[in-house]
Amino acid sequence: MISPTIEDYLKAIYKLEKHHGRVTTSAIAEKLAVSDPTVTSMIKKLAKEKLLKHVSYHGVVLTEKGERIAIGVIRKHRVVELFLKEILGLDWDKVHVEAEKLEHVISDEILERMDRVLGHPTIDPHGDPIPTGEGKVENVGRNRCLADMDVGDAVEISRVSDDDPDKLRFMAGIGLYPRVKLRITDKSPFEGDISIKVGPLSHRLPRDVAKSIYVTQTEKT
Repeated sequence: MISPTIEDYLKAIYKLEKHHGRVTTSAIAEKLAVSDPTVTSMIKKLAKEKLLKHVSYHGVVLTEKGERIAIGVIRKHRVVELFLKEILGLDWDKVHVEAEKLEHVISDEILERMDRVLGHPTIDPHGDPIPTGEGKVENVGRNRCLADMDVGDAVEISRVSDDDPDKLRFMAGIGLYPRVKLRITDKSPFEGDISIKVGPLSHRLPRDVAKSIYVTQTEKT
């Protein structure tokens, strides 16, 4: 049996590896909000179980077995998130926390029924790809942080970070969801606000909110 704690570690390592390449002990500790010694102890255990291995100058890397488990947990999490939002009507700022609990206990049979009811979706409420039942993850391409785009750029939201409910509520309040198109009209210096236009409406985004939004460029002036 794989414990919820081990599943959390494998999922965290998988995400860090995909987003940052190199996975260090300190990066894992920060993501899971635990101490470095705690992570070191767990890494030894996971290595013994052949779920990960050390690679020189790269940190830890999941084995095929470890990656398969991580992707399975991520699939459960994202299907559950979408089910909670689309079928049960839960707000998108609440589904992440609930899915964190349910991903460890939901059976494969119930998961596949949820997936079928939803029509076999490919993205979750926050724009992240849902792995298939065979463990394949769609390559969503290169996204850039909204905060890094230039004034005049027209972009489409690809995904948003789902780990801060307050930011998600703020985004929802002004209609910033995946697939929404917007244009950057101004950027204040020194990490100041970013001005955007969504359709006919103008908004100002705090820089830390813009850093949680990932986009693809559709037009540059």
